[in-house]
Amino acid sequence: MVNDVPPPVRCGWASGELSIRYHDEEWGVPVHDDRTLFEFLILEGAQAGLSWNTILNKRDAYRKAFGGFDPARVARYDRRKIERLLRDPGIVRNKLKVASAVGNARAFLQVQKEFGSFDRYIWQFVGGKPRVNAPKSLKHVPASTPESDAMSKDLKKRGFNFVGSTICYAFMQAVGMVNDHVVECFRYQALSGGRAPLQRPVKKHDQYGL
Repeated sequence: MVNDVPPPVRCGWASGELSIRYHDEEWGVPVHDDRTLFEFLILEGAQAGLSWNTILNKRDAYRKAFGGFDPARVARYDRRKIERLLRDPGIVRNKLKVASAVGNARAFLQVQKEFGSFDRYIWQFVGGKPRVNAPKSLKHVPASTPESDAMSKDLKKRGFNFVGSTICYAFMQAVGMVNDHVVECFRYQALSGGRAPLQRPVKKHDQYGL
């Protein structure tokens, strides 16, 4: 007799193959590697106005187009390289987004120079450890918080673009600065580490667009 094992409960936005894999393996896992942080910074900016599934489908092409997300390499891209990227069907061919990725790489290097690593700089916005929320459903997940507001303001001051507060909060979720898995999701407990959830009023929601 075969026992039917029910599928694990996931956050509602994880539906397709790529998004399920991303949800189960990456979303909300704390990231401290600078190159990976740069990758998510660029990808979240590219998502603006689009769905995350669109970006996941283009992720491999982005890695190829942007030199494996090496910020030092991207910072050297010139006008001709940007023009070639704008002809690449594998990425989002938005001139402002592509140019901002190059500008953000240069700003990223300046942050590394000042703080020793981008990781040391960016995690200060949550006090160096993940914030654990306890959303019961997606409607309880905010699109921005005071922390993402502060991050956005400081990044813009340092010359970064496509870093509005909503984009910053999506970045924080992606790199594990906050745990916004719904409480019934099988990943919630694995990533909460026994920490008590942070209680705060919900400001706004539905940033996923999946």
